[in-house]
Amino acid sequence: MPEKKLDNCIFCKIVAGQIPSKVIYDDDDFIAFHDINPAAPIHFLIVPKKHISTLSDCDDSHAALLGKMMLLAPKLAQQQGCGYEVDGNGSGTGGFKALFNTGPDGGQEVYHLHLHVIGGPRPWRGRTIVAA
Repeated sequence: MPEKKLDNCIFCKIVAGQIPSKVIYDDDDFIAFHDINPAAPIHFLIVPKKHISTLSDCDDSHAALLGKMMLLAPKLAQQQGCGYEVDGNGSGTGGFKALFNTGPDGGQEVYHLHLHVIGGPRPWRGRTIVAA
């Protein structure tokens, strides 16, 4: 399973600071930044700094990394204005999609694992989301 930095990987270059991005989060394990071709008013990517080509390349050794990634998504969604909240009456508002594209038939264009977080006001509702 390839997990090394690849010289031609655009996300590895973003992680290394060689390509600029609009970063919204950065820690030892992940970088999150706005998608350059957003499918909705709010569309950002959570990218592990460790190169993993696809979700299918993950195994049990990646469980903590994937768990952290999934727990980070709602926190960043909230900060970016598309968090899900329940009011005092039990009605939910807001929300987002969290999406992994895997392989060519899954619509993956960049072969470095990344999680799309897509949300915002309803005008994008019903659109087919094809995210890199």
